[in-house]
Amino acid sequence: MIINNILVASPIYLELKTLIGKEELHKNFRFMSGEEMTQEDLGWADAFVSFNIKSTYDYSHVKWVHSLGAGVDRFLFKKDWNEDILLTRTICSFGQRIAEYCLSYILKDLQFHEQFQELKHQKTWRPNTPKLLNEQKVMIYGTGEIGQTTAKILTGLGVDVYGVSLSGKEKEFFKEVMTVDLHFSRLSGMNYIINTLPLTEQTADLFDGSIFRHLSSAGFFNVGRGASLNEEALLRALSDNHVRFAVLDVFSQEPLPEEHPFWEHPNVHITPHISAVTTPDEGVACFLETLKNIEENKPLPNKVDVNKGY
Repeated sequence: MIINNILVASPIYLELKTLIGKEELHKNFRFMSGEEMTQEDLGWADAFVSFNIKSTYDYSHVKWVHSLGAGVDRFLFKKDWNEDILLTRTICSFGQRIAEYCLSYILKDLQFHEQFQELKHQKTWRPNTPKLLNEQKVMIYGTGEIGQTTAKILTGLGVDVYGVSLSGKEKEFFKEVMTVDLHFSRLSGMNYIINTLPLTEQTADLFDGSIFRHLSSAGFFNVGRGASLNEEALLRALSDNHVRFAVLDVFSQEPLPEEHPFWEHPNVHITPHISAVTTPDEGVACFLETLKNIEENKPLPNKVDVNKGY
């Protein structure tokens, strides 16, 4: 594949321009925000680099689209994709970042940080023995790069980690991997549930009452996609104590509306989609490696199966 003209449309385009400008690529680039992009820009480009696409534009002249994020639902979910166009995604420190994000809240829970802080305000001395990581069971939905890295880190600390995937294929660092249809019997024994799944037709609205009602006072983490979660079902699960607390980094609507009940719920922790950010340095490094692999006709470990959606 010959790539000469590359269009980069992103909120961080200035940082990307500075970093890419340091390389001797001998390519023609256009850097701009997504709002500035026009159909003429797309008609000029051989390659398009961005976090998403716009349904109002025609991308048929582009040979290669590269997602600056790990997820590609903004390119594929409920959209028609021309399979002649190569789609790749960014692979970098996302797994490490999400693992550390989840681990921080798990340790906060096991070490009773909030309880001891409240006792401090009350000036009350009341010992409570912290729990150990090696006594915990975690189920991770999604056994790809992010889920597997999270499993590796938690397993290394003694946690029993179980996985759920569409295929049920066994993966390293998971004690057992199950399919979505066959994992319900394991849920009652889990201390924490972590969703890292991409958004596809199969995973949309996956976390609903059918999953939550099998839990027994578990912690729930959503670091995958907001549309995988039925928000009303989670609120009911919190009320019924099937879910003891929830840590939510992604939402169906972002920013989360001010009137949303999650804001006021005492057992819901909210972060603004920061569990796995694409830094300019990492984004450029992955883009450059992918470009090099394409031009040298080498395997693409970050190539997206557009039929599967990830």
